Amino acid sequence: MEEENRTLNQKLIDVVNEISAISDYRWAIKKQYCNLARRLKLLIPMFEEFKESKDPITEDNVKALISLKEALESTKEILRFGSEGSKIFLVLEREQMMNKFQEVTAQLEQALSRISYDKFDISDEVKEQVELVLSQFKRAKGRVDAPDVELFEDLLSVYNRSGDAEIDPTILRRLAEKLQLMSIADLKQESLALHEMVVASGGDPGENIEKMSMLLKKIKDFVQTEDPDMGAPANEKTEIPVIPDDFRCPISLELMKDPVIVSTGQTYERACIEKWLEAGHGTCPKTQQNLSSTVLTPNYVLRSLIAQWCEANGIEPPKRPSNSRPSKTASVCLPAERAKIDILLRKLTSGNIEDQCSAAGELRLLAKRNTDNRVCIAEAGAIPLLVGLLLTTDPRTQEHAVTALLNLSICEDNKSSIISSGAVPGIVHVLKKGSMETRENAAATLFSLSVVDENKVTIGASGAIPALVALLNEGSQRGKKDAATALFNLCIYQGNKGRAVRAGVVSTLMRLLTEPGGGMVDEALAVLAILASHPEGKMAIGAAAAVPVLVEVIGSGSPRNRENAAAVLVHLCSGDPKHIAEAQELGLMDLLLDLVQNGTDRGKRKAAQLLDRISRFVEQQKQAQAQAEAQTRSQSQIHYSESLSTASAIDG
Repeated sequence: MEEENRTLNQKLIDVVNEISAISDYRWAIKKQYCNLARRLKLLIPMFEEFKESKDPITEDNVKALISLKEALESTKEILRFGSEGSKIFLVLEREQMMNKFQEVTAQLEQALSRISYDKFDISDEVKEQVELVLSQFKRAKGRVDAPDVELFEDLLSVYNRSGDAEIDPTILRRLAEKLQLMSIADLKQESLALHEMVVASGGDPGENIEKMSMLLKKIKDFVQTEDPDMGAPANEKTEIPVIPDDFRCPISLELMKDPVIVSTGQTYERACIEKWLEAGHGTCPKTQQNLSSTVLTPNYVLRSLIAQWCEANGIEPPKRPSNSRPSKTASVCLPAERAKIDILLRKLTSGNIEDQCSAAGELRLLAKRNTDNRVCIAEAGAIPLLVGLLLTTDPRTQEHAVTALLNLSICEDNKSSIISSGAVPGIVHVLKKGSMETRENAAATLFSLSVVDENKVTIGASGAIPALVALLNEGSQRGKKDAATALFNLCIYQGNKGRAVRAGVVSTLMRLLTEPGGGMVDEALAVLAILASHPEGKMAIGAAAAVPVLVEVIGSGSPRNRENAAAVLVHLCSGDPKHIAEAQELGLMDLLLDLVQNGTDRGKRKAAQLLDRISRFVEQQKQAQAQAEAQTRSQSQIHYSESLSTASAIDG
């Protein structure tokens, strides 16, 4: 027992030392956090004397010390976040952080108060020191330094701005200066802090962190525009160009040395994504999609572009780490296989339509079989030849060509090759003019290619979206699903949302939602949920009488569909009393209470947001009604007084 007590006291000493080692608290909460850490350090002599004491510790005191250790652990996590956490989060959520701070302070005070000091043989000086700490905790209750109102309002104005809205450069300059985000190192640290919050959320960061990331990007773009030389030592400042965003690793924000592609199509610095995977994560850090494979494919195209950019700007190209691991998808094309593929490629260039059709068909089947074939076919130079056949007038050849490209695009390296070969206009032509099966395969190809972020922009600008909406109306069940998934992927990019709305996608999605036995409810709701965050999307969904349908889904849909329906309603009910009133009349409140209890994590969050908005609306209605009634009573009293005056005048 004595040894256990000694171990417990040593743990208390260790955790206080860990707290003392935390430094560089964010200025927004610096004073309170520094004071707390300083006060806790004063407790170490007490723990030392407890540890050295030969007297047995009572059961009550053991419980009190265990409670104190738990409170100290909670305190350590809060203080660590105050040192390493996101500056943007600490300003926007200052009230939440201060509430947590007050909670742990109260826990510490309560645990210290439970210790019976007279049961310990400790010196009077230590007792006095502990009493001082306790009195300081009591005095500190409820004391909070005044926040920087201008900083909070500046941040909030940018945070609530839509992605493409212009922002006053004066506000961005104030934010960069006050948040101390003026160097590449500061920006990188802030990016990593937000990234850690995504990890802590279990892969579902929610709208708030996503908006904070967009806010950080706006600040970063402004700072880099103002000072392209930022981050260089003072004695080396020269005309160094801003590194393009596509050349930076999304995790470290640094120029990539060894870019690799993960299964979602995103590119990362190899060392960063390997560290992420080794930590046990199974999601893509940027998109939060589940990784279907942990294979890392070298992004040779991007590596080459980075090298060319460095050379053009007089910068030494980044060197790949010597211990970089080899690609797990690298394949060796056997001579016999290569010879067969070369024969097929010669047929593709023969000019004979029958040879072209049969060769494209064989390549389609080969590319479907395995990864090695896909790599070999691409290495042999088939992609540009297949792209050339997309405009053929022979329907069967056209179908083989687009389907072969679809199968080749499964290999992540081939996505870039297909795009750089100018395939998108040809695929869109097929999507518009081909047979139904060919159109559906073209939609699936666009979905596969749009997994890569930069491809979303290229495909969206090509005229693909109206053609996908047409297929969503006219296709078979498989074709509709391919069109819907392609539209969903493309509309992750903000600029494509307006294109989809203007192409009439909302009315089509609403029809698919209510179609008896249509089997497209999942896909339709997923696309609506992503469009609702766009002003044009929100307006179109509201005009399509969507509220009753969405309420019905929340009442009886699958967990994922309830979540997406709630997400759409959150946007519809944002600042629009008409939709709130309609939803309330349809009995949404009871359905939301159930969703808060039994929904998915995201569904619970969306339901809580809706409940809050409806509650505020109901309260405003009550206040307005009370004011109207008070005004009516006041007018009645005036009329009554006027009537008395008139009667008095007549009597007189």
